[in-house]
Amino acid sequence: MNFDEIDRRLLAELQDEGRITNVELAQRVGLTAPPCLRRVRALEESGAIRGYHADLDAATLGFTITVYAMVSLKSQAEDALRAFEEHIATLPAVRECHMLNGEIDFILKIVSKDLQSFQEFLTSRLTPAPNVASVKTSLVIRTSKTEPGVPLE
Repeated sequence: MNFDEIDRRLLAELQDEGRITNVELAQRVGLTAPPCLRRVRALEESGAIRGYHADLDAATLGFTITVYAMVSLKSQAEDALRAFEEHIATLPAVRECHMLNGEIDFILKIVSKDLQSFQEFLTSRLTPAPNVASVKTSLVIRTSKTEPGVPLE
């Protein structure tokens, strides 16, 4: 889909403030409400807008530990990759899962209430997962930037 300047402005505004009203959004991008709503629906239908969500603070909700896990698999055959991904999809603590090229097969972002809970998760749910050869973990010490979405100018 080709995005014009108004589409890009709509996407930028919605990415910054997903709960904005259609009337306010229309004003910000220089449209009236009906064509603004049509454009937003078209952006949703095209897949450019995948959904809307609240940005929750993990620590406030008791998830004080964030860990990145680098997972290497025994086999990279498609059925082995799929089995691993299906297992990971059942684990709520895994918030992101990305397949990589190179030495590591997957990187996972995992949240946990505390170090003991993470250790239990690691030994009972992640390392015994299908086809796992090794898991290397890095605990997040400090987060200086977290920016969801994509850079729209």
